[in-house]
Amino acid sequence: MNIKLTIEYDGTNYHGWQVQPNGKTIQEVLEGALEKILGVRTRLNGSGRTDAGVHALGQVANFTCANNLDLWRLQKGLNALTPRDIVIKQVEGVPDSFDARRDARSRGYRYRIWNFPCPSAFHHCFSWHVRDPLDLSAMQEAIRFLEGEHDFASFQAAGCDAAHSVRRIYRNSLTQQDDFLDYTIEATAYLRHMVRNIVGTLVEVGRRERTPAAFAELLRAQDRTLAGPTAPPHGLFLIEVKY
Repeated sequence: MNIKLTIEYDGTNYHGWQVQPNGKTIQEVLEGALEKILGVRTRLNGSGRTDAGVHALGQVANFTCANNLDLWRLQKGLNALTPRDIVIKQVEGVPDSFDARRDARSRGYRYRIWNFPCPSAFHHCFSWHVRDPLDLSAMQEAIRFLEGEHDFASFQAAGCDAAHSVRRIYRNSLTQQDDFLDYTIEATAYLRHMVRNIVGTLVEVGRRERTPAAFAELLRAQDRTLAGPTAPPHGLFLIEVKY
């Protein structure tokens, strides 16, 4: 069987999705639970990495196993064996050819900003607190320049192992609800810290430290040192993977 999992997690206490030697990860916890259920070590194939502290509403992974499984019991068992900050939202049988990473057509992220003079006791793990007033209309004007296919080298973190920095953004938007600003983006794929670097630079536009036109110039400059700071990871959510 080839089995697809849709996963929700609070990334606060984890060193990201992918198994690594220096800290607990989402993949490691899930693979441990699968081993207890199946009796053999099983490698999960995730749709993509999320960094330490980043959350997910719709991460996708798949794995293969030799035996037919009761999918409802598998979902129940995984949720019983994982901490409360990891939830298996859906378990599906998929064709043998399905690959959660290679078959993904786009991935959607949302970055949440808490724009209020003082921090929140409830939202501090799931949003970036920016106390300064932000010019929403200027930020909305700036993000118009991002849609389409561009070289995003100005928003690429050091150490990114991508073969090139050209990416296609299908759509992005910035909306306000009460004291939250939500930046939502859908693209084919992303460079390391790309969304967080875009958001950090957008906040400079919102503070009127940079104009929308100057923001657009960053695409042509292809120079990370000219863009703004990297927004912290705890405001970022992987919301959906489309196939």
